[in-house]
Amino acid sequence: MISVDSTARDQAAAVRRREISARELLDLHLDRIAERNPELNAIVSLDESRARQGALAADEVLASGAEVGPLHGLPFAFKDTHAVGGWRTTYGSTVMADNVPERDELIVERVRAAGAFTIGKTNVPEFAAGSHTFNKVFGTTLNPVDPTRSAGGSSGGAACALAAGMVPLADGSDMGGSLRNPASFCGVVGMRPSLGRVPEWPLYNQWETTSVGGPMARNVRDLALLLSVMAGPDPRAPQALGTPGASFADPAAASLAGLKVALSVDLGGALEVDHEVAAVVEAAGRALAGAGAAVGSAYPDLSLAEDTFRTLRAWHFQAKLGSLLAEHPEDFKPSLADNIRAGESLTGADVARAYTQRTALSETMRAFFGDHDVLVLPVSQVPPFPATQEFPTEINGKPMATYLDWMRSAYFITVTGCPAISVPFGTTSSGLPVGVQLVARHGADLQLLEVALAVEELAAR
Repeated sequence: MISVDSTARDQAAAVRRREISARELLDLHLDRIAERNPELNAIVSLDESRARQGALAADEVLASGAEVGPLHGLPFAFKDTHAVGGWRTTYGSTVMADNVPERDELIVERVRAAGAFTIGKTNVPEFAAGSHTFNKVFGTTLNPVDPTRSAGGSSGGAACALAAGMVPLADGSDMGGSLRNPASFCGVVGMRPSLGRVPEWPLYNQWETTSVGGPMARNVRDLALLLSVMAGPDPRAPQALGTPGASFADPAAASLAGLKVALSVDLGGALEVDHEVAAVVEAAGRALAGAGAAVGSAYPDLSLAEDTFRTLRAWHFQAKLGSLLAEHPEDFKPSLADNIRAGESLTGADVARAYTQRTALSETMRAFFGDHDVLVLPVSQVPPFPATQEFPTEINGKPMATYLDWMRSAYFITVTGCPAISVPFGTTSSGLPVGVQLVARHGADLQLLEVALAVEELAAR
């Protein structure tokens, strides 16, 4: 019996076999949304009328005998930073509250071409800044496991909606952990692909590569299905990798016997990590070793990552949002406004230094993965924190100076360009989800999925 908690693969297969219609599947999801969304606030700009039109159209296409895509008949809510033609897209900002794009961006175009139909959007922080999902347009998204806690961000609405069974799959984007952190907080899977794996268009700057689009799902195989739709070259995206997306559709779990695993809880003291999060990462290491992996304590030298990420983030935010901030200075949250203004004083030499360091980090990782197959470390340095806080102000009693400090375990990996995935692996003593972060060399997305499948199976034992 198909339900909203069935895998996305099973839901899509049932629609194709006509065991359930797209309209019936939509009704199941709308019932779950009515049950959970009023409290959790994950899905925004919900339009049941247009969703029903989309489901009807999906059923009519199937009845015609036409060939259908791998996501045919699945309801989909796109991240509210991804433009959907004819659909309100606010970026979580009062400045953009009435924005209705004329066309789909590339990620949306691909998901819809694969047969999914739009039901609404998923909530985000203001302009996707910060890893806690709240804004003045729609309010705060809460954690589906414990609604007093944060769902993470910036793809917090997506992760929450997935975990609560409101959608079968979700899209997201990741600059400093926006796919990975909410996946860890909500107990789902989120992947930041290799640079160029999931092309994006249009962009204000096709050469700015700190942020990438990527998939989220309740399990690794469903995530791989969505990645197969999102990935692949496009002539509008000059940095897109050439591997066809279909290559990622059906990964098999990797054999863990002899897998060379580098395990690090804190990257050699570079990270302050909550004790309960550290315990989950250490447990993952023991489980991998017990399954035959060669697990050793090792980590790459990512000391250049702090300055590199913060410089490029500030430069990117100022270039993209500086003029809007100047026009609407009262309409930006203070932490975002400060980050934008930090970019105003950057010189060409500062940006050049950041890119030179980023190149060095890439070389560091290339050498590191000559000796190791995968790096295992925390996704987030903390478990889900109270939803009333903008960000954690301390870890293990040590103060966090800014709203970025607690996200280093994610954004240090960002500036390496390597693929990384968050896989649920345990909980805190109070039952809050904790994921582990798996990282592989640039371009090794399929191998990373295969290892993630094996780790997912270990976690289920």
